[in-house]
Amino acid sequence: MLLRRIKCLRYLGTRFNSSHYVTTPIFYVNAAPHIGHLYSAVIADAHCRYQRLRYPEQHVRLCTGTDEHGTKIQQAASLHGIPVAKYCDDISQRYREVFRSAGIQPEDFIRTTEDRHKRAVASFWRRLHTRGHIYSAAYSGWYCVSDETFLTDSQLRLDEASGTRYSLESGHPVEWTEETNYMFRLSQFQDDVRHWVKQEARIRPAKFEKILLDTLSEPLPDVSVSRPSNRVHWAIPVPDDDSQTVYVWLDALVNYLSSVGYPDEEFSAHWPPAQQVIGKDILKFHGIYWPAFLLAADLEPPRQLYVHSHWTVDGQKMSKSKHNVVDPVQAARQYTMEGLRYFLLREGVAHSDGNYSHVKAQRILNSELADTLGNLLSRASAKSLNPGQIYPSASAEHLADLLRSLDAAKRLQDSLLQLSERCASHYECNHFHLVADTAMATLHAANNFFESSKPWTLKAGAPDGNQARLETIIAMTMDALRLSGIVLQPIIPQLANRLLDKLSVPTAQRGWHYLAESFATTPTSSTGLGESRQLDGQTSALLFQRILEETAVGGEKEQKPQPAKRSKSKKKERRETMS
Repeated sequence: MLLRRIKCLRYLGTRFNSSHYVTTPIFYVNAAPHIGHLYSAVIADAHCRYQRLRYPEQHVRLCTGTDEHGTKIQQAASLHGIPVAKYCDDISQRYREVFRSAGIQPEDFIRTTEDRHKRAVASFWRRLHTRGHIYSAAYSGWYCVSDETFLTDSQLRLDEASGTRYSLESGHPVEWTEETNYMFRLSQFQDDVRHWVKQEARIRPAKFEKILLDTLSEPLPDVSVSRPSNRVHWAIPVPDDDSQTVYVWLDALVNYLSSVGYPDEEFSAHWPPAQQVIGKDILKFHGIYWPAFLLAADLEPPRQLYVHSHWTVDGQKMSKSKHNVVDPVQAARQYTMEGLRYFLLREGVAHSDGNYSHVKAQRILNSELADTLGNLLSRASAKSLNPGQIYPSASAEHLADLLRSLDAAKRLQDSLLQLSERCASHYECNHFHLVADTAMATLHAANNFFESSKPWTLKAGAPDGNQARLETIIAMTMDALRLSGIVLQPIIPQLANRLLDKLSVPTAQRGWHYLAESFATTPTSSTGLGESRQLDGQTSALLFQRILEETAVGGEKEQKPQPAKRSKSKKKERRETMS
């Protein structure tokens, strides 16, 4: 098989290629970005941030961008009454702005209307053509304009009343189309694609591997890779044949090559992608067509596809017709963009659709970011307990006594000792909700320790005042905050950085290996930062403002403040994750 012939190349690439190349889908500009688009981007960004944090010697490259060709773009621009190019510029810029405000840090933002991409598509087409994998033929079939794809009879449902056929997967109508197109010999690569899919951890979660294998159990027909120019003119022309334009999905998929410099030799320094993050609705294109195109071009397919599910809104499918599409910019006005980012990664699980609701978002963000995390920092740095505004070092004597005599101290130590290994295991699988679970469990243990140790009874002027013991309790609490801040950097980078700034943790001491430095690992010496140091007076101890209730007053909406709550130790409800 062709795929087996490149195994040696993969081995050499793994050994000598230090690049970790990650992609999001490029987002179709027929409409403004919604939370589903943002979810794809924050998954990829959090994955890349973890890779940089854990493997600083590795070059991590993230690519995102916009897909700007096809019939739907022509129609959307016409609907808005503006030139197509101007329409694409406007929507693409909105994606850039949303991603920037959400802390997404791509090394490249690519647009399929760029000259570098058009050059890559032309080169890739010629490579497929000269290798004999593209041929011209009359083609007829059911075409779905909304999905930009031809569908077989088995992929359709017929509305008996109207006689209209619809896509089973998307629900969009289709139309019968007859035209002369260029075809790709997909059928010749069925065995190779099946072999690629079956490789360990190639498709994750595993349920999507099964979906692909079910599709591959039936013979694959050859697929159209072009459309007549007189039908789809807003597209890249087929090289040497202006009567045809490149099929939008082939055009779009090549962006992953364009971004790293294809066809110039420089692209091989980053190829193949370590992980490609996609939504489940485009699994067929990335899990069957894309590896087949690459194998036909004698290029290695991606090492992993990470497929995520969709978001419903209050239990309903998100759609324009239901007027329930969630605009991330609008949502961020209520939750902050960092809060929205946390909610998506905290609540979303790849194998099942997530449910977006205001009640759930408010509960999670208030309980976890405002109370469990933010309130603990506020209490540990309160001037009534910590008048010197320091991150103190621990007294070896009092540290040993607390660990010996107070169960809550021992539980906190155990939680911190397990934090690095558990979070690393979850991050490696993109199980961000379990990272948040683990970090919050540690912070609950820290809150419980703080309450149980009763530091307010030890401050100066109290009957049992003991400054050394008080500072040890604060030091242990701040160690828990510091380590939690380090592990949460990929998920809530801005909030975690503010936490670490407040604790005066130097940038050079925010790497993953510093999780091994705390009172938990060195219980007979000072805490991980060594000597006491001043807290950063320029950074507020208020990390996350509690989200306010909205109550109707005289037809207007009024913000009703909620009281801050102290976080209490409690058993967290855990969700099982399918690998």
